[in-house]
Amino acid sequence: MLHKIRRFFLRHFRKIRFLPPKLYAHIHYEYYNKEKLNLKDPVTFNAKIAWYKVFYRPKILNQLVDKYAVREYVRQKIGAQYLNSIYGVYERVEDIDFDALPNSFVIKATHASGYNLIVKDKSKLDFGSSKKLFRKWLKRNQYYRMGQEWAYKNVQPRLIIEQLLTDKNQKSLIDYKFYCFNGVAKFIDIHMDRESQHKQGCFDLNFKPLPFDKSRKYDKITQQIKKPSRYKEMIKCAEALAENIPFVRVDFYNVNDQIIFGEMTFYPSDGRKGFHPPTYNKIVGDFFTLPKL
Repeated sequence: MLHKIRRFFLRHFRKIRFLPPKLYAHIHYEYYNKEKLNLKDPVTFNAKIAWYKVFYRPKILNQLVDKYAVREYVRQKIGAQYLNSIYGVYERVEDIDFDALPNSFVIKATHASGYNLIVKDKSKLDFGSSKKLFRKWLKRNQYYRMGQEWAYKNVQPRLIIEQLLTDKNQKSLIDYKFYCFNGVAKFIDIHMDRESQHKQGCFDLNFKPLPFDKSRKYDKITQQIKKPSRYKEMIKCAEALAENIPFVRVDFYNVNDQIIFGEMTFYPSDGRKGFHPPTYNKIVGDFFTLPKL
């Protein structure tokens, strides 16, 4: 009975996203991970992500989560050749000239996670509802929308329009997500077949399947996967971008034998989703050495 009452209060208090960060971190973590948070000595990966949100706040994180501003960082660290082409970046929906855009493109919010619209055929786009959606995106703040992900707190709301990437060898792009700790890639979270039957799996750097995964929402990758072309270069790029950062996930695509940067993520799944089996939340957490404040 007491457990149910506590869950009830946690469920409601987690919606009050203006609470002090330390207090909110305890509520958010316990609600999703079903255990109390120890911010003084976090052990698991998700507990360290909670600590990360509360305490690790170098200003550069605001740039690295911004889907437009991060391009300059990528350009300086590994080169512009790894960046996808863009058609423009906008602070207002009214400034977008849709007539000048190609038939296919992708529109993303630069200041949030998961705000993406893939347009394969512009003639089929409902401009009225789309513009309404974009305005809604621009009014939302990722920090208060999710679990107080600090890096997003002061990111300027904008829309970026990118080239729609297509691979002649794949129906949908394969997403390579490198988990990097202190500038060293430890494993890859791979996502594929997003448009048909989304599959996910975790692999070591030699592409051997690991005995854990990050989500039960998607089917597990069971078939053997070949290393993408220029794979060693991809690892090198991920580690260069992750240099001097305690933890960051660096995402890449390999499109027609070209390596294309995706994004940098500091709070995967907002620290809500654990590993399966759960013991790997601690094992992966051991890779994560928190910085001294």
